[in-house]
Formats: sequence, structure tokens, C-alpha cells
Amino acid sequence: MKRDSRLSGILHVLLHMAEHEGPSTSEILARAMQTNPVVIRRILSGLRERGIVRSEKGHGGGWVLARDLGEITLRDVYDAIDSPTLLAMNNRTETPDCLVEQAVNAALEDSFQEAEALLLARFGEVTLKTLHADFQTRLTRTHPKRKKGHVHEH
Repeated sequence: MKRDSRLSGILHVLLHMAEHEGPSTSEILARAMQTNPVVIRRILSGLRERGIVRSEKGHGGGWVLARDLGEITLRDVYDAIDSPTLLAMNNRTETPDCLVEQAVNAALEDSFQEAEALLLARFGEVTLKTLHADFQTRLTRTHPKRKKGHVHEH
């Protein structure tokens, strides 16, 4: 089964924006993410509707974070991308009248719900500020002379 990496990718884009002083164009972000600017614009327009980013038009325009890093949680971003499925596992449903299948599915469903609730609660505790601080620590260790404002290249 293919894994959904949208949340990770969008968080990556947002941290690139936090590193860039002033508005970031779709082209700059697309280069950093090794994708097409249209993909970036599509992603960010959805986040704009949720008040996470905003766009500034005209010369020198682009995308900026609409809120402070400490105010944006992973849960905010997860919700903004329409809450994709968190767990790849699911229940067997080939024989719904089978009592064994019903018992197994009931036990698994409770476990799946508990796991998702824990994960979503954790998403609500982690902010972009936390991720940004971790990135800064890692960057300082590996590139101590790097200046703020330069977009991180892969």
C-alpha cells in the first residue's frame, strides 16, 4: 500500500517559508521541494483557506505564514489537508455475517480508534516552532556559518 506523505511535504514547505525572509514565491519553494510550482500553489491555496498562509500580490510578492510558528500545530496542518487516513491497516469485510470476523473487527476497531486519538492529540501538541527549532539545531551542527534567510538546499 502506498503511504501518504502529504503532511510531511507540506510541513517541509512551511519550514522553508519560515527560513525565507519575506514572501516566498512558488518557484523558490518548488526548487527547494524538487517539484513543480503549480503543485506548491495548489497546496498553499488550501492552507490559505485555513488561515495558515497568505499570499501577497505584485512585485516582491509570494507566500508568507499568516500566523506565528508557535501558533500553528501539526493538527492544524493535518486538518487543512482534509485529514487523510492515518493508519494503513483496516478490517477485513469479506464475510460480515461471520461472528469470528465481527469479534476480530471489533477488537481491532477499538485499537485503531485509540491509536488515531493518541496520534491526533500529539499532533495538537507539536507546533511548527518546535520543528523549526529542531531544524535550526541540526543546521547549526552541520553548517555553523550559514546565514538565516538562505533557503535550505537538499
